[in-house]
Amino acid sequence: MPMPQRVQYPDSIEPLVQFIEDTPPEEILDRALDKLRDGVSIQTMLTASALAVTRSTEMPPGHHGGPLHPLAGLYAVSKLVERLEGEERFVPVLQHVALSNKHIHHPAMGPYQLLQFEPLDPGGFEAGKAAFLMAVQRGEWNNSDHLFQWLWQNAPPIEVFDLLMSVAIPKNFNDDHYFMFPGALWRSFETGVLDKALLPLLMRPAVRFVTRSPVAPPNPIPTPLPAIEALIEEHQLLGRIHRQRTGEDETAAIGELGEAIGRVDVFADIPVLMAKALVDGLSLEGAGEALSIGAAALFLRSLGGNPMDVHLHTSVNLRRYLLRLDGLSIKNKLLLLMTWHTGPEIRSTAGRMQPAPQPDMAAVAALPARSQEALLDAIAHSIYNQPPTDWSTVTNLGMMKAVPEVRETVNLATQYVQCGYDPQAFIARLAEIVCHDNFTEMHAFKHHQSIVEEYYATREPWRWMHLVCGAQAAAISFGKNMAVYEQYLELLHAA
Repeated sequence: MPMPQRVQYPDSIEPLVQFIEDTPPEEILDRALDKLRDGVSIQTMLTASALAVTRSTEMPPGHHGGPLHPLAGLYAVSKLVERLEGEERFVPVLQHVALSNKHIHHPAMGPYQLLQFEPLDPGGFEAGKAAFLMAVQRGEWNNSDHLFQWLWQNAPPIEVFDLLMSVAIPKNFNDDHYFMFPGALWRSFETGVLDKALLPLLMRPAVRFVTRSPVAPPNPIPTPLPAIEALIEEHQLLGRIHRQRTGEDETAAIGELGEAIGRVDVFADIPVLMAKALVDGLSLEGAGEALSIGAAALFLRSLGGNPMDVHLHTSVNLRRYLLRLDGLSIKNKLLLLMTWHTGPEIRSTAGRMQPAPQPDMAAVAALPARSQEALLDAIAHSIYNQPPTDWSTVTNLGMMKAVPEVRETVNLATQYVQCGYDPQAFIARLAEIVCHDNFTEMHAFKHHQSIVEEYYATREPWRWMHLVCGAQAAAISFGKNMAVYEQYLELLHAA
């Protein structure tokens, strides 16, 4: 066998990729900022960062590390850049490059080289589908990688993606990222963040991740998938002709379902409510909007203090995007609606909930009146002055509870939306705040983008909750680790 060769990129971007791979972590911010100032475009830098972390990092056990969060965060980073001005636009890009470079140089993920693969011809799409499903059963991610190189080239990409998601969505129970990694990456291609010519290459880590057997500790409860599939069968949801698009005629039904989801104390009740609404004729898009309303209400009830626990929003936002995709199977769309609550990071919220409804409107009413600008300053001040975390007392990040001061931020944000102040100004202020974060490995950026999109995609009178959720998440994540932002400020002042 010839000596395997690592993946090579076009001469137009190979030197920049090598720069991100080879630069020592202590130098990457300074030198990447110089390149951006010298005219390297933001999209080119992000593409190079994605290519570098794909070629030179391996996925460790679990989901933290390797290419997963840098690739899944690309779409959110590109959109956050658009809400910033001047050199502040460089900050999310530098965060991305620094994260990719950190993973490349981390002993748990490198050194590593993604090798060039010859596509494995399975004998047609149906044979390829069968071979992939068998590889999934065995956890043979290398075999799947070979198979998908052929499938991307020889079948419509949406059919290949649908096949991948048919495995990824049910695995949501084991880890939210099985579903979110390929879905978020696909969105980057479909929205022009990444060149579609790179799809077969950059989807390779997602294919490998989705194929492998779950490595997280055993779940304390059995998988809910059989009960969900039984619910689909009981109501004959696969045999129905579902309305795809929503309209103004669905407002009452969407609100009723969304509010019911937001009041549940047992998350397993959610697919039962969803199935009934679909039987009653609610559109798939309308069901996704109702799920979004419910997710926001549940997040506002959450006492969770783990900055990573933002999947209530990021997951529902991605599901709503995928529900709109032509070519995704009805089975996958139904599972998108029925499995939202099953991921470990969402399930963990169920044990740390305040009673419905939240926020505390009496506390909001007691706040002094402020102008729009004064209230924005008060919200920012409350976020910037959250009590520091005593990490010596944190034994399980997933079980952290939010400090009481987070509720002050929530109340101020609720007052802002009640006053009818400009949502764009609120979003712009939050965009500046979330740029500080490098603790969550893109989670803060993804949540911010999700609440912005959900605000504009959700109808009145429920959309306000998404903006308040953005402030709540920012208060929880702020200050945990801001080393990249602080180093950027030093570079800015030294220029």
